[in-house]
Amino acid sequence: MGADPENLNRALTETRFSDLRPELSESVLEALSQTGFEFCTPVQAATIPLLCKFKDVAVDAATGSGKTLAFVVPLVEIIRRVSTPPKPHQVMGVIISPTRELASQIYKVAQPFIATLSNFKSILLVGGTDVKADMTMIDEEGANLLIGTPGRLNDIMERMEILDYKSFEVLILDEADRLLDLGFQTQINAIISRLPKLRRTGLFSATQTEAVEELAKAGMRNPVRVEVRAETKPANGTVSSEQAASSRTPSSLHLEYLECEADKKSSQLVDLLVKNKSQKIIVYFMTCACVQYWGLVLPRLAPLKGFNLIPLCGDMKQVAREKALDRFRSLSSGILLCTDVAARGLDIPGVDFVIQYDPPQDPNVFVHRVGRTARMGREGNSIVFLLPKEEAYVEFLRLRRIPLQEREISEDASDIIPQIRSAATKDRDVMEKGVRAFVSFVCGYKNHNCSYIFRWKELEIGRLAMGFGLLKLPSMPEVKRFSLSIEGFTPAEDVKWEDIKFKDKSREKQRKKNLQAKKEKQLHEQPRKPSKSSNAEPSAMRKKTAKQRRAVQTVEDDDELTRDYRLLKKLKKGTIDESEFAKLSGIEDF
Repeated sequence: MGADPENLNRALTETRFSDLRPELSESVLEALSQTGFEFCTPVQAATIPLLCKFKDVAVDAATGSGKTLAFVVPLVEIIRRVSTPPKPHQVMGVIISPTRELASQIYKVAQPFIATLSNFKSILLVGGTDVKADMTMIDEEGANLLIGTPGRLNDIMERMEILDYKSFEVLILDEADRLLDLGFQTQINAIISRLPKLRRTGLFSATQTEAVEELAKAGMRNPVRVEVRAETKPANGTVSSEQAASSRTPSSLHLEYLECEADKKSSQLVDLLVKNKSQKIIVYFMTCACVQYWGLVLPRLAPLKGFNLIPLCGDMKQVAREKALDRFRSLSSGILLCTDVAARGLDIPGVDFVIQYDPPQDPNVFVHRVGRTARMGREGNSIVFLLPKEEAYVEFLRLRRIPLQEREISEDASDIIPQIRSAATKDRDVMEKGVRAFVSFVCGYKNHNCSYIFRWKELEIGRLAMGFGLLKLPSMPEVKRFSLSIEGFTPAEDVKWEDIKFKDKSREKQRKKNLQAKKEKQLHEQPRKPSKSSNAEPSAMRKKTAKQRRAVQTVEDDDELTRDYRLLKKLKKGTIDESEFAKLSGIEDF
């Protein structure tokens, strides 16, 4: 949660941090002042005094409401009151976060306040780094506050018997619903089991689910519930009695939806980006493959030449992810292309616009995505793209207290599909990544949590492939089995697939080498003599009924679909690389 001195949150509350004396010490008040914070947000004004008075809290507040300071400040004050300074390996506090990026952000936010404590060491513990290096650092320098993700925290706590929890004071679970959604229940239970029951616990989340309620019951003693809601403010400035009810998004956030056909989406996106060139924008896609594809192809389009386009997804190495985030944070205008890895808790200063090119698979993530803008009282805008058959999503969100206004489609948006296709003919990497992104999108769409609204069997595959700028429709079991519409797709003419080269010379050299090896193998293979049994096969197949032949085809399609899913999982886990995926999935032949 970075300070934005030009947009202090005075409009949200009249309570100054200095009004919270005597709970807050002079050194912490000075650190707040130096980082640009004078006035409290509602969640800070409500939560800080409670935690400082040794109450457990379960905080339910809209995203972007300032939850990070609401637990960092009281945690520091509670530790300050301990009579004797902690020894190097005495753990006084633990902060658990669902993602590496959010844990890293909390760690950075906490540092100015940790610095007010004498002989106190905090450490960041997340995956993607060497666990032995973390252990060596703790061994040599000590650790009094552990901030990290559940897996790495639990791993360190299991391995390092030198850590002492007898003087433990505060446990914080940030984005608690997400911690449970990601399947960290086992690790969280293991962490809690090592901590003394006499402690303060803070549970922070933008959405309170049944699982979060159960966690509150298990890990807290008579928690005080803190709920902070904002009034919604429609674009026309008038507020109906229904809209005046509590909203899950800040009043300074303008929410819209844009309804258009799948083959028009990419052109509408480019039009939006061009018209908002001076703004700081986040664009959300459904899958990592989609981020990698659009991150490759968008900079090659004429209207976006010179734009700062930064891809970020879970498939990237941790160092690359951190560099991408740091670069985007430093920009006054630019575009972050990402998955939901950047949907929760991250505070990126000055984000003006959030574009959801693909609605999230999990509807709970919607509010977290749009919460990257309109933070700390600033104005913000958000648009979600919807296909005509997905319009019921608008009513679904309204019932969840997230009202959307319709945005008219831009009639003057230029068609960028020819440019995308041209880029694919000039670089095989664009062509292959486009196919992979398309397949991953269809697979992701099939697993949508709102399947009664996002019905994958009604996907217009032809228009969708056109919107991706594909040269040819890839062979997919779904299309064969369920006769999905291929209307609206025009295959690229006069294109020889095998002649499309990689722009990268080393990759092209390897591709030619592979093609040559394949030809030589085919030449050396002797044609088999047809056996009696093989001669009998065609007649046997002819004797089967149409129903029997369909059953055989269904089994073959299921096998092919299962194989594709397995390969996508292996690619995501890193057990195979992109070239192996292309070869095994048949994209290379395509």
